Amino acid sequence: MIIEHQQQLTQAVLDVMQKTPNPRLREIMVSLITHLHGFIRDVHLTEVEFRDACAIIAELGHLTNDTHNEVVLMAGSLGVSSLVCLLNNGDNGNTETTQNLLGPFWRLNSPPTKNGDSIIRSPTEGAPLFVKAKLVDPDGQPIVGAEIDTWQSNSEGLYENQDEAQADMNLRGKFTSNENGEFWFRTIKPAGYPIPTSGPVGRLLIAQERHPFRPAHLHFLAFKEGFKTLISQVYFNDDPRLETDAQFGVTRALIGNFTRHTNAAPAPDVTGEWYNLDYVFKLERGEAKLPRPPIK
Repeated sequence: MIIEHQQQLTQAVLDVMQKTPNPRLREIMVSLITHLHGFIRDVHLTEVEFRDACAIIAELGHLTNDTHNEVVLMAGSLGVSSLVCLLNNGDNGNTETTQNLLGPFWRLNSPPTKNGDSIIRSPTEGAPLFVKAKLVDPDGQPIVGAEIDTWQSNSEGLYENQDEAQADMNLRGKFTSNENGEFWFRTIKPAGYPIPTSGPVGRLLIAQERHPFRPAHLHFLAFKEGFKTLISQVYFNDDPRLETDAQFGVTRALIGNFTRHTNAAPAPDVTGEWYNLDYVFKLERGEAKLPRPPIK
């Protein structure tokens, strides 16, 4: 089609998209063009703004490497990651779910760890934390033999891949659920932390006068054949930034009851303040498939 005016352009592109053989790709591309062209008209995007947007997209790619994923960071900062998660879990967004964001710091091959052991692999300051969790199916029955990755930041808000002072795989571990669907381990209470702000995401937050912090949390990934892989975060109920998470990840179901104690220590070397968490994850039936690691 020879284009005669701007209104005709969108229809010309849609006509091409409609010829896409794969039905799902066709559905996605038709909707994308409809909304993308509509957005450009709504805001009357200028030529300078278009060039700036293209430069930002290119920069997102350039800043994504083995230790940092700026694309994932931007998706979270726009609420896209959480929306995709909520739409695809909990009966297509109709009920609560313990699914959540993968985040930019999951790694493959976490060290296999026995239930009850510690994931502290180098000297790490912080209040002791004892975690006990259970995996259940949609009927509430325990899921036995699932593999569970866990990872977290330290008490300064740094993951081991960000911090040369931490040993490789510090505060990471892989557990197996027992006959009751349970796994448990020792760690330290992590801190909330600012997301990286040296790239386009940081500039966006500054322009919007938003803080860059995430509330303190623990990450979990549970894998078991016959069930959709669980990707989750459990947030600390005492964190002051639960309602202003820079990545829009906090849901009501994922605020954990982290209980503070000052007596009845659970281990001989524990003195003073310590915490515990008891939590239940519900897995949905589906395909067990690991996500692509955002970092190596």
